[in-house]
Amino acid sequence: MVKVVSVLAKDNYQIFVKLSNGKEGGFNVSPYLEKGIFRELKDKNYFNKVKVLFGGVAWPHSQDFSGDTIECELQES
Repeated sequence: MVKVVSVLAKDNYQIFVKLSNGKEGGFNVSPYLEKGIFRELKDKNYFNKVKVLFGGVAWPHSQDFSGDTIECELQES
């Protein structure tokens, strides 16, 4: 199982991640912003609170993505 080792919020609802398998790049959160709990991420100040949690990324109110999901949709740099 691949894990996120670092994350940084970027512009346009992108996060930059580094994974435990050496891959790194961008993950676009935009496609999720109209879905249920993810709507709160539209607030830029809140979006910027992303952190690494249990091998994935998460925000304070339990929005999260697993390392596997991020790897599948990663836009490698």
